[in-house]
Amino acid sequence: MPKITIEVDNEIAKAYREAEPEKQQKISMFLNVMLKKAIRPKPLLEVMEEASKQAIANGMTPEILESIINDKD
Repeated sequence: MPKITIEVDNEIAKAYREAEPEKQQKISMFLNVMLKKAIRPKPLLEVMEEASKQAIANGMTPEILESIINDKD
């Protein structure tokens, strides 16, 4: 899969670099889904709903997402 570079703030970059490989993979999967949906001209709510459905189909659970969001380490 090709790689791209996206600017993020220092806190996000640090947290991602320090995350376990499994967590990095889940974050990458989530962002990939969100970016795919964002490039299509659809209403934001529709994009978010589709991204959520696809993320869930690929193994993302509310618990995993919550742990990613709340993980301050």
